[in-house]
Amino acid sequence: MNKYLTLLIAVVFVGICTRCVPPSEEKQAGVHLDFTNPVYQSLYDLKDRGHTDSLLLHFRDKDATMRYLAVMAFASIKDSTAIDSLVRRLDDPAEAVRIAAAYALGQIGNSRAEQPLLDAFDRYDTTGVSKDFNAAIMEAIGKCGTVKLLGALSGISTYRLTDTTLMEGQAWAIYRYALRKMVSAEGTAKMLDFATNSRYPASVRFIGANYLSRAQDIELTNGDSLIAPALAKEDDYRMRMSLAIALGKTKSERAVNALLYQYNIERDYRVKCNILRALGNFEYEKVKATAYHALEDPSMAVAVTAAEFFVEHGVGEEASTYWEVAKQPGRKWQVALAMYAAASKHLPYGFEESRKYLNWELKRRFEGAASPYEKAAAIRGLGEYGWNYRYIRDVGYPSDLAPVRTASVEALANIARKPNFNSFFGGGITAKREITECFRDAIENGDVGMMAVAAEVLRDPALNFKATFDSLSILENAMKKLRLPQEIETYYEVKKTLDFFKGIEKSVAAKPKFTHKIDWKIITDLKPGTKVAIKTKKGTITLDLLTEQAPGTVSNFLELIKDKFFNGKNFHRVVPNFVVQGGCTRGDGYGSPNYAIRSELPNLHYDQEGYVGMASAGNNTESTQFFITHSPTPHLDGNYTIFAKVSEGMDVVHKIEIGDVIDEVTLVEPK
Repeated sequence: MNKYLTLLIAVVFVGICTRCVPPSEEKQAGVHLDFTNPVYQSLYDLKDRGHTDSLLLHFRDKDATMRYLAVMAFASIKDSTAIDSLVRRLDDPAEAVRIAAAYALGQIGNSRAEQPLLDAFDRYDTTGVSKDFNAAIMEAIGKCGTVKLLGALSGISTYRLTDTTLMEGQAWAIYRYALRKMVSAEGTAKMLDFATNSRYPASVRFIGANYLSRAQDIELTNGDSLIAPALAKEDDYRMRMSLAIALGKTKSERAVNALLYQYNIERDYRVKCNILRALGNFEYEKVKATAYHALEDPSMAVAVTAAEFFVEHGVGEEASTYWEVAKQPGRKWQVALAMYAAASKHLPYGFEESRKYLNWELKRRFEGAASPYEKAAAIRGLGEYGWNYRYIRDVGYPSDLAPVRTASVEALANIARKPNFNSFFGGGITAKREITECFRDAIENGDVGMMAVAAEVLRDPALNFKATFDSLSILENAMKKLRLPQEIETYYEVKKTLDFFKGIEKSVAAKPKFTHKIDWKIITDLKPGTKVAIKTKKGTITLDLLTEQAPGTVSNFLELIKDKFFNGKNFHRVVPNFVVQGGCTRGDGYGSPNYAIRSELPNLHYDQEGYVGMASAGNNTESTQFFITHSPTPHLDGNYTIFAKVSEGMDVVHKIEIGDVIDEVTLVEPK
């Protein structure tokens, strides 16, 4: 452990080092991207086609830009066979190439890169010349390093407050470890200090706070004494969001009081959503008044989050209250149906008359709903009561609306996962057999949304469907009928389930084939400063395109705009204080045209609101579905292509509701 710690912290001991990296080594030929250059285009095309052998040949090109493009390609391809070649680029004359090599090694995520990254760390840099490279190495280690190095990274404590870049690298490293479910007491203590001590740079504090909110199984006992005051003094909504979740993890009396107070004075709906989620960690009686009050919030996101609180944490004694709240005139259906779901879930056994009328009302809501998303929500509400499974099957499966068909299987999956399934159904044998048949039918009927959901629940080890589902041929036949690449998400789900039933722990999945060439004319004809306008009834969302970072994705997006593909499509997914998502051909998230594009994963962070990314079922499965973030989502870094940023209309993004229509998407050229 000592040698790892020494290598990493030596950089901070200014004055004891014996030499510096000669500036001449740092300042050789730089990287200059030019999309009109057909030679550079050829590198992107090689990456797009997955021609890794040809890309490796360019690692020693005289042109630094060619080396950079070839190296960066592997950050998206994530091919472990390139590790040795990438390691050699860690001492490239061009700093941009060295940083790209470190980033690519982290993206691959193989622990074989740990030692070479440590060896490349410039521990003799006393002037800050290598600070960006060293920071990149630390973050890369967070993505691929072994747990033994986490303690050493966490132990670095001698960086000066002006060493912002190096502290960012340290913080990102600890955060990346946490995303891989590797945490340590030292790492948590370091991130707690970063997040709550105002003397640190804002960017470092942001990473620390995100760690506290995102990391699982961390010990925050007594952390309330630091987090609560930090939350009260914080001006940045991004920090308050994360600190609220972190404070909830402490589960202390001080924490709940601080959260309730903050909710009452909070003006940012995103922070309110996170406070409501954090309140789920505390005694219901202590927090319910705030949740009830939040149901009336003018922000749909806050009201929906409050309703979800009652679904997750409600009590039987108040089921009738949830029911009454659901029926109040003027309540938006998104909130009303969530409250119906809460009432259905928590209504005690023995209330047969109440149950009968509650079910009748939910069925009427389903039958009378005009929106497919309202129908889907009603189906999910019905899924909170086990004996509704036959009705759900009978009305959901034959529906001509894809969101309803998919929701019907989700509702059945919810019933199957009920912890009291066997006792509820009096032993559960008959019901388990019938629900198994429902999942079998969902896979056999060929509907990709239904198949994907059914496959996922069938392989849940806690449910033991191996005892009732014995038709592996159905899964095998389903895989043969799926069309690739457009149905690859369902293909992956079915394959994982088939492997589960066969006892195969890990098998090689089919890799999406190259199907969609980059149209370089679209890129070269694009005037500098051209923006994208997404027009909706609630206003226009304007995007700046990140063409340098993701030219293939931008080209695809512009092709779709030219073909008017997005016009009339719904925002089919809206998660409060996370994303709005659109571009699905089915309207349930499982629709895609008959092609896929390659992932482009530049060295960027989802550290602000309004980033536009591509929805993905895995590397190289993107096509037409895109999302816009409500707030920072750094856990998506390096896995979801960022290709644009909202420049105007974030207020519109925040108002978007599930089912809202994209009226038109157009290009806005500079005047």
